[in-house]
Amino acid sequence: QVQLVESGGGLVQAGGSLRLSCASSGRTFSNYAVGWFRQAPGKQREWVGGISWRGDNTYYSDSVRGRFIVSRDNAKSTGYLQMNNVKPEDTAVYYCAAVVRGYWSDRENYYNYWGQGTQVTVSS
Repeated sequence: QVQLVESGGGLVQAGGSLRLSCASSGRTFSNYAVGWFRQAPGKQREWVGGISWRGDNTYYSDSVRGRFIVSRDNAKSTGYLQMNNVKPEDTAVYYCAAVVRGYWSDRENYYNYWGQGTQVTVSS
């Protein structure tokens, strides 16, 4: 079992930055790919980006590419989502998810483990 806990959400002004963390406990974090998703009010959950289990590849949706950066620190068993130049449409609950020895997918059922989410609100 892998437990994931997101943190770092909050209120930020448009154009600002925020870094979300996804702390892992349980199994060896370095064996897991990490994906980031978000769900805005009244909308379906959407994939944002991810990093492969080796950490050698990162992937982004078109809506965040060039603004968000996904990374990982295996020594700290933590994944990160650096959000730059945020926009009001980035307002959502952000989730991290993990799958063993994975690469990337925008499908929710690709991932075995999920965090509880952290709220990000971008004011205009």
